[in-house]
Amino acid sequence: MRTDHPDNVVIERDGRALVITFDRPEKKNALTGAMYGAATRAIHEADRDETVGAIVFRGAGGAFSAGNDLTDFLEASGSGLELPAFGFVEALAACETPMIAAVDGVAVGIGATLILHCDLVYVSPGATLRMPFVDLGLVPEAASSLLLPRRIGLAKASELLLLGDWISADEALRLGLANEIVAAGKLRAHAVAKAERLAAKPRAALAATRRLIRGDRAEVLARIEVEGRCFAEALGSDEAKAALRSFLERK
Repeated sequence: MRTDHPDNVVIERDGRALVITFDRPEKKNALTGAMYGAATRAIHEADRDETVGAIVFRGAGGAFSAGNDLTDFLEASGSGLELPAFGFVEALAACETPMIAAVDGVAVGIGATLILHCDLVYVSPGATLRMPFVDLGLVPEAASSLLLPRRIGLAKASELLLLGDWISADEALRLGLANEIVAAGKLRAHAVAKAERLAAKPRAALAATRRLIRGDRAEVLARIEVEGRCFAEALGSDEAKAALRSFLERK
């Protein structure tokens, strides 16, 4: 079953996997408010549907996601916690359904921090990740300031968040940000096959094990809130506005 939406997100059932595809390839799947809203609703619906074994995130056209649409950021007003992006990351942190990322091509900003919430991450050989928040006059989001150091250590997390360097597929695998490198043409099928394996497990045991692995959800949600307030303050600054405009002018 396939549902096409005018908001550039395609929601499909593939067996017991719910596949969420960011479908804005002409912009490397940069996420708009409408796209965040559609993905957030799909996450909530998956949690309510016992026939969904896992959620698979992917991008169309050889890119995972170039991050938030920067024009949206320049036009944003009000609290960062009111931005659709933060509703999406809160849904990721609270999701009870196993989540899998199938990453091909660029994964920037939220495209990279999203994977920190996924239980399994598969990348193509051409996948490249980056968290360029500081370069844009912003701060990390999606609890990445908590989850990334916890995952790969403080020194390396500081390097990636402060310098904003690119991460290759090989490096992502070495750091433990990815489980496996899979040929781009087989990436979706591979992720769906893993979703089917998860769906076949005893449901209560799987859910309990996820909660134990993921730790204190309240701590993660609290960090998302703190980051959101810092993000909103940074977003309203002249520094960030200048950095965002400069980036858009170079594109």
